[in-house]
Amino acid sequence: MRAGWWKSLYLQVLVAIVVGVLLGYFEPELGASMKPFGDAFIALVKMIIGPVIFLTVVLGIAHMGELRHVGRIGLKALIYFEVLTTLALAVGLIVANVVKPGAGMMIDRASLDPAAVADYQQKAAAGGGVVGFLQDIIPHTFISAFTEGNLLQVLLVALLFGIALTRTGSAGQRVLEGLDQIGRVFFGVVHILMRFAPIGAFGAMAFTVGKYGIGTLASLGLLMGSVYLTCLLFIVVVLGAVARFSGFSLWKFLRYIRAELLLVLGTSSSESALPRLIERLEELGCKRSVVGLVVPTGYSFNLDGTCIYLTMAAIFIAQALSVDLSVADQVLLLAVLLLTSKGAAGVTGSGFVTLAATLGALNGKISVEGVALILGVDRFMSEARAITNIIGNGVATMFVARWENMRDDAKMQVALDAGPPAVD
Repeated sequence: MRAGWWKSLYLQVLVAIVVGVLLGYFEPELGASMKPFGDAFIALVKMIIGPVIFLTVVLGIAHMGELRHVGRIGLKALIYFEVLTTLALAVGLIVANVVKPGAGMMIDRASLDPAAVADYQQKAAAGGGVVGFLQDIIPHTFISAFTEGNLLQVLLVALLFGIALTRTGSAGQRVLEGLDQIGRVFFGVVHILMRFAPIGAFGAMAFTVGKYGIGTLASLGLLMGSVYLTCLLFIVVVLGAVARFSGFSLWKFLRYIRAELLLVLGTSSSESALPRLIERLEELGCKRSVVGLVVPTGYSFNLDGTCIYLTMAAIFIAQALSVDLSVADQVLLLAVLLLTSKGAAGVTGSGFVTLAATLGALNGKISVEGVALILGVDRFMSEARAITNIIGNGVATMFVARWENMRDDAKMQVALDAGPPAVD
């Protein structure tokens, strides 16, 4: 083993996750009290995401020069997102119908506690549907785009700023040079924050196990197992096929971003690894302009893991409540999810709000109160969603970059063969 191996972020996060699980299992109360460590780390990362996305997009557009390339990349990314999320929804629907994780539970609808999901219903209703989602992309002010934590708002501001910068000619060159230097500083901040990743992963995992308990998994184990296996199936079969078609090995790609995957596993949030994913994709030969457009957009429009979870959870609730869904009902469910899933953010708990919104849009066919059935294990399924989401967005960026001829395949192969930098 090489000298200084303990400096690897991958190993540090792995050890932190194991220690967190053990603490939560043997000392549940103490483990649950570790929650602030996980929350603090995610808050630190979210603090830096806005500026990182803004600078990445602006610099990418400005260095690309040709504005028509921006539109073409965006269109190709959206086409890819729509195809892949539809596949994810369909896969989840098929597996849920075959495995039938909720069949035989015979839950009485009258026994459900509406108060348990009232908060999620309120948040879902406050979303305003598709129109509200689209209007929410426009920030109230330039600064609020960075303070409200909406990545699509940051992306919109960055696109406008980047386009304007390319139209200012030589006068904008000085601004561009300054932004280049500022970008280096912000990514330096990212590297500093990542030193705290093991503490964040430890706190989040200790809280999850301590708060909900390993025993919670047994009661709804079939649903959990089905979600994890379906996500694995989607990654290996669907994303594996996309990777092969795009000219790279999915296994080598996963090995390259293994530290980021462990970070997502520990924090249950795909946003926690977003800044690092941007760096990794650029190391793999993807142009900054493609990375800057595809990755942040994918965090709202390409949530493959969330889509799988939403369909399986909805079908599970219907089966548990003995609600017979016809083919037409399930097609309607798929159509509604194609819209509601686009509003789910890449953070813990967002999938739950989206599920409540989806069930509420089905004209009472499935009781929204049924969401309470999976409250206890939702946190444990968030890891599967988040990991699938980040892998899906990484593969999407690699694919779109190749599609647009903006990926250096020679650089990519060298990086994939060598693996990530030895010391993170």
